[in-house]
Amino acid sequence: MDNDDKPVGQILSRRDALKLLGIGSAAFLASCAAPEQASTLVMTVSTNSALACVVRPELTIGPYFVDDQLNRSDIRSDPLEGSVSEGTPLTLKISVFDVASNSCSPLEGAQVDIWHCDAMGIYSGVSERGFNTVGQQFLRGYQLTDSNGGVQFLTIYPGWYSGRTVHIHFMIRTKAADGQDYEFTSQFFFDEALSDKVFSQEPYASKGQRDTLNTSDNIYNNGGDRLLLDATGNSVNGYIASNNIGLDLTDSEVGASDTFSQ
Repeated sequence: MDNDDKPVGQILSRRDALKLLGIGSAAFLASCAAPEQASTLVMTVSTNSALACVVRPELTIGPYFVDDQLNRSDIRSDPLEGSVSEGTPLTLKISVFDVASNSCSPLEGAQVDIWHCDAMGIYSGVSERGFNTVGQQFLRGYQLTDSNGGVQFLTIYPGWYSGRTVHIHFMIRTKAADGQDYEFTSQFFFDEALSDKVFSQEPYASKGQRDTLNTSDNIYNNGGDRLLLDATGNSVNGYIASNNIGLDLTDSEVGASDTFSQ
């Protein structure tokens, strides 16, 4: 399977982030920045819920996005065939916030799409070397954020394919402050130890040893450490993972890369 396209976008610098939010340097928790990403800083934004916002990068959409407009929370099955993708259950919770006026406000009504490969590294809806899944829609879907800015998906722990580390694609579509369409696309990643644990069991184990880890993935190395999912649970009952994404809706440029996340 071909690699995803090269990363796009950038991580905001400390100066740019300060300018965007209009806050002083005392609001930054610089100690939380990873050494290799010194320009990526953690900031605390004053809100009722005391959210901590972290600068995040936009990452490539990749070649396997299919705009099926499939509104559902359980994305494991293929609607046409009725088959269900095998794998360790994963509940993914995403909350979306509007970062503006020195605050993080829940963003209601935003469309959040996710898509990823199955346990064998295969995507639905595409024709590739070795397989053709055109017309199938497993492991794809979208939800609209509720009044708390949240969506929830039931899926499986994604597998891997040659040249890429374990990841889940996501896209957020909403309206910018000026009424223009706003679209943000990126990818979530997983802790290596957790992936090793999951992949030691079937159906993942039959695929063999993966050839690309986070540190050797060119897309992950453009800020993926800021998009690691916080996952809890076990392989028997499944895992629950969550992440909060904030958007600067004052920038109506499609695919704007100025974003914040917890």
